[in-house]
Amino acid sequence: MPAMGFLKGILIRLAATAFAFWLATLLIPGISLDSSSATETVTALVLVAVIFGVVNAVLQPIIKTVGCGFYLLTLGLIALVVNGLLFLLTSWIAGQAGLPFHVDGFWPAAVLGALFVSLVTWILGAVLDRD
Repeated sequence: MPAMGFLKGILIRLAATAFAFWLATLLIPGISLDSSSATETVTALVLVAVIFGVVNAVLQPIIKTVGCGFYLLTLGLIALVVNGLLFLLTSWIAGQAGLPFHVDGFWPAAVLGALFVSLVTWILGAVLDRD
């Protein structure tokens, strides 16, 4: 049954990320989700969480490998910029897909949003994914 544990972990992480995005839309100015129903809101949040996961899974390793010198030079602070840009990219892809999720600008919305979503997802994942 290892496949069930793997699937459970992915679903927990997806739900935690969608919840983190929802909280970010409520707490961080410049991050919005303009939906008309609860079903549309939940669907949009889950799809944005999937987009965010794919963007991070595909681009982050490439960026870290190519830009490892910048990470060393800035003592890792460049990660704030990279995560903010990936958050903005997620917003752009969501817009292209017709999802009602939008991030207004890089600072503070994208950077704070990326930090907030990462922190909430990490905490929820640690609490919910106990075996």
